[in-house]
Amino acid sequence: MGLAASAVAEEGWITIPIKPGLPGWKLKGSPEQSKWQVGTAAVDSNDPRSLICKPGGEELVNVGSHGVDIYTEQTFGDAIIEIEVMVPKASNSGIYVMGEYEIQVLDSYGKEKLGMGDMGALYSIAVPKVNASKKPGEWQKYVIEYRAPRFDATGKKIANGKLVKVVLNGQVIHENLELPSQTPGGVTGKEVPRGPIMLQGNHGPVAYRNIRVKPLD
Repeated sequence: MGLAASAVAEEGWITIPIKPGLPGWKLKGSPEQSKWQVGTAAVDSNDPRSLICKPGGEELVNVGSHGVDIYTEQTFGDAIIEIEVMVPKASNSGIYVMGEYEIQVLDSYGKEKLGMGDMGALYSIAVPKVNASKKPGEWQKYVIEYRAPRFDATGKKIANGKLVKVVLNGQVIHENLELPSQTPGGVTGKEVPRGPIMLQGNHGPVAYRNIRVKPLD
């Protein structure tokens, strides 16, 4: 691909920064409780259920349990989100689209029957079509295209949001999935026309990188 074609391909994408000090991010909870670090994630050689954060790199690493969630200062309406995630053995996190609809992150590698809490599930609402999970400790990629809910001038919701398509590791796991209501644990607990990306950090070790958004509205 030539430079001109590459520039066109990247048009409209917003890269979410992952820098020391976490500019552009807010914590949902006490900073003293946060386990988020910036560096390079690796599975702890002494414990496959834990992650360590090596100096250098631009990866967002939650190195413990019972931390806090983190969300972007930027908010978005209709958009496509690309994000990579690493989850160690038996760990649990989530990606909250618009800060309110949780797409589950879990070590579900090798499971034959998936439930509402497994990797790729829209938590408590829908099970993914297939198990596209990689082994724990490997980087996995989500591509999430969604439509925000619609509201009238009085603030009344007149149309549900929708997951237009969710792709995990190259496999389609949801298509045209209605979002009838928010899932538990979001930023505000309310449906809104625009919202941030929130990453769950209060359940277990997890790492994220290469986060970017293409607004569609």
